[in-house]
Amino acid sequence: MKRTIRTAVLTAGVLIAALGLPAGTAHADTTAPRVDLRVLVVSDGGPSTAAIAAELDAAGTPYTEIDLTRSDRTVIDAGFLADTVDGRPRARFQAVVLPNDNPFAAGSTEMTALADYERTYAVPQVDAYTYARPEAGLQYPVYGGYSGSLDGTEASVTAAGQAGPFGYLDGAVPFEDNDPAVGESYAYLSTPATGADFTSYVDAPIPGGTTRGSLVGEYRHDGRRELVVTFVYNQYQQQFRLLARGIVEWATQGVHLGASRNYFAVHVDDVFAADDRWNTTLNCTPGDVDCTDPNATPDPIRMTPEDVDQAVSWQNEHGFTLDFAYNGAGSVDHREDNGGVDLLADELVADRAQFRWINHTYTHAFLGCVQDTTVVPWRCATDTAGTVQWVSRAEISDEIATNRVWGETAGLPLEDDELVTGEHSGMKVLPQQTEDNPNLALALADNGIAWLGSDNSREPDQRAVGTATTVPRYPVNVFYNAGRAAEQVDEYNWIYTSRAQGGSGICEDNPATTTCLTAPLDPATGYTEHIVPLETRIALGHVLANDPKPHFIHQSNLAEDRIAYPVLSGVLDGYAALFADDTPVVNLRMKDIGTELQRRAAWRAALEAGQVTAYRIGDTVTVEAPDGLAVTATLPTGTTLAGAAFGEAYAGAVSGWTPSGGTPLTFALPAAADAADEPAAGTTSAAATASAEVTAPAPDTRVPAGVTRQVPYTTRD
Repeated sequence: MKRTIRTAVLTAGVLIAALGLPAGTAHADTTAPRVDLRVLVVSDGGPSTAAIAAELDAAGTPYTEIDLTRSDRTVIDAGFLADTVDGRPRARFQAVVLPNDNPFAAGSTEMTALADYERTYAVPQVDAYTYARPEAGLQYPVYGGYSGSLDGTEASVTAAGQAGPFGYLDGAVPFEDNDPAVGESYAYLSTPATGADFTSYVDAPIPGGTTRGSLVGEYRHDGRRELVVTFVYNQYQQQFRLLARGIVEWATQGVHLGASRNYFAVHVDDVFAADDRWNTTLNCTPGDVDCTDPNATPDPIRMTPEDVDQAVSWQNEHGFTLDFAYNGAGSVDHREDNGGVDLLADELVADRAQFRWINHTYTHAFLGCVQDTTVVPWRCATDTAGTVQWVSRAEISDEIATNRVWGETAGLPLEDDELVTGEHSGMKVLPQQTEDNPNLALALADNGIAWLGSDNSREPDQRAVGTATTVPRYPVNVFYNAGRAAEQVDEYNWIYTSRAQGGSGICEDNPATTTCLTAPLDPATGYTEHIVPLETRIALGHVLANDPKPHFIHQSNLAEDRIAYPVLSGVLDGYAALFADDTPVVNLRMKDIGTELQRRAAWRAALEAGQVTAYRIGDTVTVEAPDGLAVTATLPTGTTLAGAAFGEAYAGAVSGWTPSGGTPLTFALPAAADAADEPAAGTTSAAATASAEVTAPAPDTRVPAGVTRQVPYTTRD
């Protein structure tokens, strides 16, 4: 069962006491402070504050950033932090994020103003990455602590952390070690300073002993609360992604605009059809327009009924639903070639309710320009005047409509407004086709298509194509033309090794998007030891980044060696080992993903235009937004809106979208105690600190090594 966040909600009584105001009914007292739902991020250009800002961005949580490296920056003083609105004291920020516990010069009036503000309005402060020192509630690491790399270390959420802001995690917080030759983390592990009111939320073993040192903890002092983080990170590293939600929830006390969930959806393209196979001798794919060797003979890969059984079994085991993007002509052609028999189609149709289905066009035809395949690579055909020749509106419409009718006849549970074209064709494909086929938008409208799958590696942003809106999909680097692990490794080596190593040199020619392997992968072990871990990590990174975009693979990857499953299972099993039951993977179909992305874009635009105002007075949150805008918020369980329960439960809170009618939305927070919650006990004892003065070094500001994405070269879909 989900643990409640004990430090999540500060009541009106706490704020009134902090201000020294007379007690009374918070809602009627005009002196009860108004706290705006906005975070102040003070940055020094380092990766840790940038990571927290990125988390706020992704969630749609408004913030103001002050860059300390700029000479023309805003000066932080009392007037900047607070003022009065309609006779009521206003705190302009609900939380403060600093690059460390005190990034200003000694005697700074700005730090004094921040401390006074935090004390007066009970506003928490996050120290994004700070040195372990008594000023942050910790002993210097030289006194039995540790300073150095944590690559490969498994940190843990403490009992206090699970009872508090990190209760959505099962406990383990593994630190990445993607490359033994590269330092990817740096941390200070230490125990609380003598007499410090410090509670560790995340800790790790101190090397060479049995003691554990804090990595994330709460330090209460001088009427203030600080979340002290003593390891450096960037926004992509798994250790930060696991803790990001809790950092934001602690800082905002569980009340903020925006929301975050962990999404995963997988589209399986070309179902009912067959995919051409990579030829390990010719180093190309017979049947592909770019494979012109006279000895090239297609050797198609197609699922079997047993593969369907495996897909159903795998889904049931993982509580997950795959989306099958189908081509009806694949079955029609197979029956014509096999005396009317298609056992695969029979099995898929019998199990049709087990999957979600997406129209992928009838024959998987290329729907962009007319391709001239007399040259390699292909080019767009032109007439004698040099005008590009396009696949017609009627041809595109026929591909969509015929496949829809075939699916309806087979009883597939379709959503008629969803479409993924073959190879995402019709939309621009660089370098050959620099614009959309002008007939595409017309055919989409003819067929009522509202959501159109696109390739995220080409176009990561959602956009309109006529009346339809794109849904960018992440290509998984498990190739469409590989049914066996050895074929995948062979093609992978061809793409990602240099010419000197026997490869194509593609990676050498495209250093901005592709990284060469240091050596070819072993054909026997390369898939399980290199490709699967890499693709699992990349996909899981998307899941942990509040990114709803779907991933796509191909039916060939569920056939023969079934090479997709180690990656897909790696993502879901890895996720299950890290998160509590109340924080499940959210598995949406394509149109719902499109709606989520569309709402986020509108919300982001409204925030950037200054059209949203939100604040809290006591146990009431008020949001003012334009008429028709969907408002997103994360609030404590039990919050109501117009007398009805608000939101859906996720990660120990409730969150969701609600439409604005042009009048203020008023959320009633659940009743809370009239005193500040104390942190859970159990980690507040402090070891004795030596009396000798120690000069604390500045935090290590090295940016941890990120992940260089190997962009798929083979992306038929």
